[in-house]
Amino acid sequence: MSVSLKGRNFITLKDYSAEEITYLLDLAERKKKLKKQGILGHSLKGKNVALLFEKPSTRTRCSFVVGCVDEGGYPEYLGRDDIQLGHKETVADTARVLGRIFDGIEFRGFKHSTVEELAKYAGVPVWNGLTDEYHPTQILADLLTMREHFGHLAGLHFVFIGDGRNNMANSLMIGMSKMGVNCTIIAPESLHPKKELVELCEGYAAAAGCTLKISSDPADVKSADVIYTDVWASMGEEAKTAERIALLRPYQVNSALMKATGKDTTIFMHCLPAVRGNEVTAEVIESPASVVFDEAENRMHTIKAVMVATLGNEDD
Repeated sequence: MSVSLKGRNFITLKDYSAEEITYLLDLAERKKKLKKQGILGHSLKGKNVALLFEKPSTRTRCSFVVGCVDEGGYPEYLGRDDIQLGHKETVADTARVLGRIFDGIEFRGFKHSTVEELAKYAGVPVWNGLTDEYHPTQILADLLTMREHFGHLAGLHFVFIGDGRNNMANSLMIGMSKMGVNCTIIAPESLHPKKELVELCEGYAAAAGCTLKISSDPADVKSADVIYTDVWASMGEEAKTAERIALLRPYQVNSALMKATGKDTTIFMHCLPAVRGNEVTAEVIESPASVVFDEAENRMHTIKAVMVATLGNEDD
């Protein structure tokens, strides 16, 4: 069956099938190989893309800008001081104005309802660059990195350890369970993911023939192929940093935790930026097991694939 994503929004991986996710990963892989050969595309020639940022960014902003330019498009960065999104102007009105001027819109910010409202009213593809609930473009980069490293996804054992109810844990549960990856979320009980999302992902996992486990025991990293963590206090939660450090210290990814997998082939992943000495030690992030910079690079290739697939004039 052929896959066409033209005109689609990219808000959460809930909206995408395993086949569609695989299509995006394959497209990103092709685009990556071409770029390494110095061959750029023209899929976005004549296309203008608005990049809306309420939150600061390194990887997301740079990936959208470079990916768009590589394919012949024009990206316009609009920070929180550049537009009136949700302040003097409603989100719906902003969406309708930008949708008349731009061919696609990326949003990175706080409320997930904002990106949903942009998608409802813009009339052009809208892409989620991160909200407080979901970070789907990061998951594509993570899946591509895992596939490059192991040669496959289905059947791998993936562990996320840390704040189990943040946007990364949410999105990783969705992506891993849809793609047949056995997923374990390890977090203090007070930071376990929401029951409704867990039940949804359990359904994805059952359909894909894999498992989803929620745990509070760091010993459950045993047999993990991948150990993944994220900052202990997300953007907007800085006031809780001291509280989170005290709560999550037993969940730090360090050399002892990596050894507890019982495998010498386990890789370490992090969406970055990392607070070295908190959720992960410098020793681990600088070790041969760390693939964090492969992930960072793959943000650009997978984001490029999303833009090309949903907006581009051609996809190869």
